[in-house]
Amino acid sequence: MSNFKDMVIADNAKVFMNTNEFAEKRTVIYDGVTYTDIPIVLKGLKQEDRAQNVTSGDHSQGLYLVSSVLHCKESDLGGNQPEKGTRIKINHTEGGGGYFSEFYVASSVCELGMLRVELEAIDE
Repeated sequence: MSNFKDMVIADNAKVFMNTNEFAEKRTVIYDGVTYTDIPIVLKGLKQEDRAQNVTSGDHSQGLYLVSSVLHCKESDLGGNQPEKGTRIKINHTEGGGGYFSEFYVASSVCELGMLRVELEAIDE
């Protein structure tokens, strides 16, 4: 390793994205392409009441905003950085099958080959 950045990149791959440590293998569908069993870290899955905009006629009761943060290597998504406003699907089990949750990309940052993607979805 020639410098600090190279060491951080190596640590991200060996520790943070290690499925024996933090990551889980999940299938991600983005931009029509399926990435099967890639190591990801999905953090902060939380629900909060969706704010209603009564002045604009928004009367959607019983809906909740689900937000989460996806961490994965940019190379595992084919070198793509998800764009704000696009959709991304993530399954709940290894092997590519099972139930998928669909999210909207709220923001996306790539640093040192690692993606940090803030996700939002409307859930009932």
